[in-house]
Amino acid sequence: MTSGLPCPICEGPDRRGSLERSLRVLAVDDEAPALEDLVYLLRSDPRIAHVEAVTDATKALRVLHRAMDAGQPLDAVFLDIRMPGLDGLDLARVLSRFAQPPPVVFVTAHQQPAVEAFELKALDYLLKPVRQERLAESVHRIVHEVWDSRSAQEPAAAAQPANSTPPEVGDEVIPVELGGITRFIRLADIRYVEAHGDYARLHTATGSGLVRAALNGLEERWRSAGFVRIHRSHLVSLGHIDEMRLEDGHLSVTIGGAVLPVSRRHARHLRQLLVRRARPAPGTGQATAAGGAQPRNGLGS
Repeated sequence: MTSGLPCPICEGPDRRGSLERSLRVLAVDDEAPALEDLVYLLRSDPRIAHVEAVTDATKALRVLHRAMDAGQPLDAVFLDIRMPGLDGLDLARVLSRFAQPPPVVFVTAHQQPAVEAFELKALDYLLKPVRQERLAESVHRIVHEVWDSRSAQEPAAAAQPANSTPPEVGDEVIPVELGGITRFIRLADIRYVEAHGDYARLHTATGSGLVRAALNGLEERWRSAGFVRIHRSHLVSLGHIDEMRLEDGHLSVTIGGAVLPVSRRHARHLRQLLVRRARPAPGTGQATAAGGAQPRNGLGS
């Protein structure tokens, strides 16, 4: 508690007791002793149920995406600023582009980056060595942030008609592995996704990269961004489909020169989606097909 007095919000009858062991957080620091101390303090807080700990920003992004794929996004990130490679401020900028950015608490031995940290809308800024009392204040702020976010989402979900269009996914940034190098690509640039065992290969106009994720999880997570399953091994972005073909009874789509098969179980749904996108808007008389292309071979009729 920031003032030492009972918080009327946290102590409300509808919230008291629900805060015990409810938060899931991530701690990031390249120095092992500092990370161990922070994890110990976080686990000592009665409001925190689970703490993930990693030593660099790339691992942090993997943990965050894995949690989202599992439908259990983390509630906050406790982040060191000065780290080799991608530092804490860089990582915070990447997180700010998530559809639902997690609250960030910077934990550092340096005061100089404080202004830049708050420009990135950091929830709090802790100086090392971290005191338990000061950390408790940060956790208190996270609790309020989580409750405010849930309160804002519930009325919106209740007010949305059952047949309305899902909200558009934000411009998410995804870390991918390519030849031992981590690159960051935008969700809007992904043309299609290919299953590779425990991994998925994301294809863009300029290349591809691997992420450790199941195709089923990506299908669910990116459905509202226009991605649709066409095969057990492929997930495609409708907006990047150039054409759809039917040859010798086999359906396929072309995306940027790549020809991808469409399985029978997914063919009907894909045709319906493409025809719907190609149908003229009322009063315009103009068609808008996926990727600007019209379905071919009579499939759009």
